[in-house]
Amino acid sequence: MCHDVRMPRLSRAENRAEQTRAIRARARAQLAEVGPAALSVRQIARDVGLVSSAVYRYFPSRDDLLTALIVEAYDELGEAVEQAEAAVRRRADLAQRFLSVCNAIRGWARANPHEYALLYGSPVPGYAAPDTTTTSAGRITGAFLRLAQESQAAGDPLATTRPVPPKERKALEGVYPALDIAVSDERIVRWLMA
Repeated sequence: MCHDVRMPRLSRAENRAEQTRAIRARARAQLAEVGPAALSVRQIARDVGLVSSAVYRYFPSRDDLLTALIVEAYDELGEAVEQAEAAVRRRADLAQRFLSVCNAIRGWARANPHEYALLYGSPVPGYAAPDTTTTSAGRITGAFLRLAQESQAAGDPLATTRPVPPKERKALEGVYPALDIAVSDERIVRWLMA
């Protein structure tokens, strides 16, 4: 007696999610093989068994695919940073929390060198990251800004630092809305330079 065992059919949404995962996974593998500048939607499509026009239903352009990879990488790195920082039990030990954040970044970079290069390496020719990447990128910066705020609140002395020039002070204006308490420009620059 033979039983017909069939796999349950995926819903349209499940199928779309699975295809999206497959495309991203292949794109990440291609990053390692050829780098972000040579990312080829046509080759990715062939590798996942689709025609290139089908990939464009998931990612309307190569830049959209790059943006998705950047957001995914920032979110993975942000998760690693946040978990490492939260694992420090002595919350008042800012030095240990700082070290944990730095080690998390380094560990993630070593485990994901091609994604790290996509985030912090040479710009991809012809690609400009849209504002949709800033929330995910801000997770890493946010860890340092929280430490800056806590060091300010604790009254930790700031090591000798150079004055913040007007041009840098102007660039910091976008950071202030993310702060819960006022932090000196010198302290913000010092923590962000870290």
